[in-house]
Amino acid sequence: MLKKPLPDPMHIKNTIVIILLLASSLATWATQDRPNIIYILADDLGYGDVQSLNPERGKIATPYMDRLRSEGMAFTDCHSNSSVCTPTRYGILTGRYAWRKKAKGVLSGMSAPMIAQKRLTVAELLQQNGYTTAAIGKWHLGMKFNSKDYTQPVTDGPLQHGFDYYFGISASLDMPPYAYIENDRFTQVPSERKSFPSFSYGKVKTKGPARMGPSAPDFDAVNVLPDLAEKTVEYIGQRAAEEKPFFIYLALPSPHTPVVPSKEWQGKSGMGAYGDFVMQTDWAVGEVMKAVDANGLAENTMIIVTSDNGCAPYVGVKEMEAIGHYPSAYLRGYKTQIWEGGHRVPFIVRWPAKVKAGSESAQLTCLTDLMATCAEMLGAELPDTEAEDSVSILPAILGTDTAPLREAVVHHSFKGAFAIRQGDWKLALCSGSGGSGIDENGDKSSPQLYNLKQDLGETNNLAQSNPEVVERLTKLLQQYAATGRSTPGAKQPNDISVKVGVKAGKGNK
Repeated sequence: MLKKPLPDPMHIKNTIVIILLLASSLATWATQDRPNIIYILADDLGYGDVQSLNPERGKIATPYMDRLRSEGMAFTDCHSNSSVCTPTRYGILTGRYAWRKKAKGVLSGMSAPMIAQKRLTVAELLQQNGYTTAAIGKWHLGMKFNSKDYTQPVTDGPLQHGFDYYFGISASLDMPPYAYIENDRFTQVPSERKSFPSFSYGKVKTKGPARMGPSAPDFDAVNVLPDLAEKTVEYIGQRAAEEKPFFIYLALPSPHTPVVPSKEWQGKSGMGAYGDFVMQTDWAVGEVMKAVDANGLAENTMIIVTSDNGCAPYVGVKEMEAIGHYPSAYLRGYKTQIWEGGHRVPFIVRWPAKVKAGSESAQLTCLTDLMATCAEMLGAELPDTEAEDSVSILPAILGTDTAPLREAVVHHSFKGAFAIRQGDWKLALCSGSGGSGIDENGDKSSPQLYNLKQDLGETNNLAQSNPEVVERLTKLLQQYAATGRSTPGAKQPNDISVKVGVKAGKGNK
């Protein structure tokens, strides 16, 4: 009887080595394609408030955001999907334009939830793909409170929309209830009533609403930014020892009103309280960067810094401009408005494993694009019914893009005015700013058509001389509204009736 020859020991050894090498390569590939993601969303930070994005007209020092840019990629044509905060936050988390859900405006601190319970969020997508998720900071998308008994759980908030952990405040820093929420409970019952006016000193005068409302006894607006930075650093340290990737959505309350820089920051900028608060916001970004570096996570952690809309006009922008600082850089307009200063925002990405240091992208992008970007990065397929206005910008982040990634971006103002941007052309279907606050004198005719390549400051309305462009962009915007999406796929329903047309001074109807 013939005996089978014994396996060659060297062959076995070589096979094991090959298997181990393949496993190691696959593990490395999987890890690098599943980076930790830290998404830092500032509140009312203007494009020109980041010094390295506005070197000639920016006078506020932002060393950490500047360093992030030098170590990563700056997107110079990125837009929030609204010129005010609640709609932008909805778009970031759902990948859908908020005007499909709510006609205009923002929520209050006690408003009902805006995200439908069955709608997919980027946090849920990442959870489904093995991420631990945390939301830290300002929510401002509505929660369910028991206003008669604040000891009861808070429901339909971050924990119900994909986040494993939450610590923060329900809305803007000037909106009650003034109290921290951790997971689904107030850390201290709002048993008092308070308001928090902005600081105002120096040549730059800030103002904003000082809304009276329920407050926790120990809550003080001046402590919120440092507390959120500390919580984030703590969370990064807790996750560092785990093998699972993590996602942190850090929604800062600054430099939104009340403008309340801590004592050690007061007077640092020479631009009044607002400039000091911008510097402290930059410090908070720096604390996150230091924590990532100190825990050995820098190489495969994607840090994104952006803003929910442009700088608010009521923080003293004209006084700052008079002494050399332009929060909107060379752009026209501010928060709430349809002009570029209302919604063109800083967008900086650092991911050393994949992103070339000191690089820049001129791709037209929108903050709704986070969902599709994460999906492509993870190889996940999004349902046709989700992320209807999200386009992956991963090729731009990786530097492999060779053509425009987006067909167009739709802009929306505080008063519900529409604009659409495609290539060099921008069409605004309203007269004036479409928002509130400072509204410069000039052409008030409607619609407004600008060639941004030739006229970034939006001073020369070309609508009358280019009727074919007006017609083409209007039809594209109407198509996006009628089909419930701006990306390829099956038609989807809007939650409200959306009609797009030229209504001088009144926005959409």
